Amino acid sequence: MSAKEVIDSVTMKRALTRMTYEIIERNKGLDDIVLVGIKTRGIYLAKRIAKRMAQLEQVTVPVGELDITLYRDDVHRSGKSEPTVNGSDLPVSITDKHVVLVDDVLFTGRTTRAALDALMEIGRPKQISLAVLVDRGHRELPIRADFVGKNIPTSREEQIEVSVEEIDQHDGIAIEKIE
Repeated sequence: MSAKEVIDSVTMKRALTRMTYEIIERNKGLDDIVLVGIKTRGIYLAKRIAKRMAQLEQVTVPVGELDITLYRDDVHRSGKSEPTVNGSDLPVSITDKHVVLVDDVLFTGRTTRAALDALMEIGRPKQISLAVLVDRGHRELPIRADFVGKNIPTSREEQIEVSVEEIDQHDGIAIEKIE
């Protein structure tokens, strides 16, 4: 497999900044906003959005971490052993808040569905929005992102690899052909 970088670190930063502005504009302020990153890379993207919000609006937006392992509908079918919970961490109650779920890639919609199930067990948000760095298409469920960094059409024989500095020592988005 060979990966081809399609988005560099500068373009990725611009996309996240644009998403941040869109979240602020559509919500007319940040009073009831809670950012919740879906493990793993969604957490780092949510933290970056919150940092940019603080720079722009001088408001600290809470950032939570959501582990959806137990809620995935493909865990037991894949022949894996019982799923483990790596832990979710929400610093504030999400009840009556506007939760913005943050993930790196939106593909079939199944990860988002699992995240919605997990959130509803934790609390009762007033509203839930979805922010994704990349929407690659191929939805299997009626789920769409409210905030999208980049639309990158792909074939089912390709996968999107998002790299974040915090884990991968560089930022970027690559397409990799599955052989």
